[in-house]
Amino acid sequence: MIHLLSRRTAASVLAAAACSLALSGLNVAKAQTQTTSALFVEPSAAMPQPPEVAARAFILQDLSSKQTLAARNADQPVEPASLTKLMTAYLVFQALQSGKLSLTQDLPVSERAWRTGMTGASRSFININSRVKVDDLIKGMIVQSGNDATVALAEGVGGTVEVFVEMMNRQAQAFGLKTTRFANPEGLTAAGHVSTARELSFIATKLITDFPNSLPYYSMKEFTFNGIKQGNRNLLLFRDPTVDGLKTGYTDAAGYCLIATSRRPTQGGDRRLLSVVVGTASPEARANESQKLLNWGHSAFDVVKIFDANQAMTTAQVWKGQSPTVRLGRTSPVVVVVARGQAGAIKTNITRNDPLVAPLTQGQTVGSLVVTVGAQPWQTLPLQALDAVPSAGWLGRMWDAIRLAVK
Repeated sequence: MIHLLSRRTAASVLAAAACSLALSGLNVAKAQTQTTSALFVEPSAAMPQPPEVAARAFILQDLSSKQTLAARNADQPVEPASLTKLMTAYLVFQALQSGKLSLTQDLPVSERAWRTGMTGASRSFININSRVKVDDLIKGMIVQSGNDATVALAEGVGGTVEVFVEMMNRQAQAFGLKTTRFANPEGLTAAGHVSTARELSFIATKLITDFPNSLPYYSMKEFTFNGIKQGNRNLLLFRDPTVDGLKTGYTDAAGYCLIATSRRPTQGGDRRLLSVVVGTASPEARANESQKLLNWGHSAFDVVKIFDANQAMTTAQVWKGQSPTVRLGRTSPVVVVVARGQAGAIKTNITRNDPLVAPLTQGQTVGSLVVTVGAQPWQTLPLQALDAVPSAGWLGRMWDAIRLAVK
């Protein structure tokens, strides 16, 4: 259920926030660091309790509000198995975007790729020394979870598997992942090959947000190559029409794993959830436990849109600028997820990094927006300048410098 605040209500919220701009007791610099280093806001203590999930670890994320709805053992190191292929896919789609690869390009199938496909049950049945189109290799990697197709793509992007694995680990570092380390592109058990449910959710979220054109591959229910048809191992694709991805995984050490994403329509637009379940007992269990989490996430919460993108929450004085004031808000909508029935308890408070001195760039962080539900801290977001304010001329800067010194 979506609650959209009326403009009159939003105005009253803004007025209340403007009256308490001074001190919120929060360290704004710390808040900014937290928001840039973490993609999702952690669940508040007032969140509803999730259902029992029979898995070693799990996490449920709301991609619409960038909030974590529930988690258990989400930072515990786990073997990622074929969930590894999400990072491989990220680098492949990155190479497509940059023009390093094209979907119609033929890549050679090395003996190494062919032999990797012979290990375990996940293979696309590509032939040694043949050439296969990138588009078919991507389908083989994603739909069939083919280890052979995955290695062929890794060699096509990196030149060698070793170089590609270095690229994977550099990308993990660029994402700020602390635990994740890769030893291969396909996810077979190897020393030091490790991740966490939380970091896997980060990789999955980056993949579908940075490369939304990857999602049609993940929603494919089957793929035929070399006359051999294989179905997608994600059973939720066949059970829940709102599920459109993402990836299964299995090794003896990892157990049965599934990252699933579900998009359901609401009054305010589509809402997307992403669940990560690792270490279940069977293919059926990973599907059932993931479905349980997704259903709970969609039904137990209200989604509240507080502000539109680029909506002015307040105006602030600017010193040494060509404009004396600047509008402050967020360049993206402010959407908050709360327990069902708590929408009316949402309050906001604004803290500015005064004095605001030009030049200011559009989108520059100049403070924080603190969201509370009743007395419970809920979410802290960077407050941004909605307009650019260039520096004034030397006379204006000198005059404001004198005024600031006196102030």
